Amino acid sequence: MAHLQDPLSGCLAACAKHGISPERFIVAVSIAGQTVSLYENSSTPLRPNLEEYRFVKKMPCSTSRFGIGQREGSNRTPLGLHRIAEKFGAAAPAGTAFESRKAVGHTSQPEYADAKITTRILWLDGLEPGFNQGGNVDSHGRYIYIHGTADQSSIGKPSSCGCIHLADADLVPLFDLLPSGTLVWISEL
Repeated sequence: MAHLQDPLSGCLAACAKHGISPERFIVAVSIAGQTVSLYENSSTPLRPNLEEYRFVKKMPCSTSRFGIGQREGSNRTPLGLHRIAEKFGAAAPAGTAFESRKAVGHTSQPEYADAKITTRILWLDGLEPGFNQGGNVDSHGRYIYIHGTADQSSIGKPSSCGCIHLADADLVPLFDLLPSGTLVWISEL
């Protein structure tokens, strides 16, 4: 199972470099695999040690159809260490359509049948100054989310405009489980 821990090595190294304490949960996004993996550390106190984390679940996702990139306006998925800054959509029915993080309708309505942002929103904040935080590379300022999409058939292949899409069946329980502040590691592999 060593291959399951590989994403955590990069995440924990970035935490150490930037003086960030790892949290109970770590979400690892693989661009190459088009997957989101969840890891949990149930020890007390938390320590930045690979052996303390256990693999919980892997889910298919979709990242940008334009590839990876940090710059504003690129429509690419940014790499590196992030944190869930804000959460939107708690208790909304799956398929709820959002605009500017406000519920505006449902995918069952013709005008929202192809909504790009649905169900839940986990708004990410970059934690690496000059790489995904600040200036024209700021992930939060770029509105990088983990969210649902009306086109559930696109999950598993690059199809977003920079965000990370999850199927409703995976997104809703993940949203309910993860507190704000949870670390999100986005890597090429």
